[in-house]
Amino acid sequence: MTILALSLGFVAINLLTVFAFAHDKARAVSGGWRVRESTLLGLAMVGGSPGAVWARHRLRHKTRKQPFATCLDLIAMVHAGLAVGLATLLIG
Repeated sequence: MTILALSLGFVAINLLTVFAFAHDKARAVSGGWRVRESTLLGLAMVGGSPGAVWARHRLRHKTRKQPFATCLDLIAMVHAGLAVGLATLLIG
């Protein structure tokens, strides 16, 4: 798999995650059916944590909701640690 394909996949999952957060926020305001928290966290888990963290702060959505906020923060920290570890291995 090429770096280009991985990059495009990363961008796609993050855009999808931001869209899901925006959709859930709009539904919360209008009183419609919501996106499940497990779906939002699942998107973050499979690589969308940067988009999830950005959307949470930008949209001011689910910022105080527990344990959701803690779970999202933990997922983001694990992903950051994995990225640093991978970069360290690749750079040498």
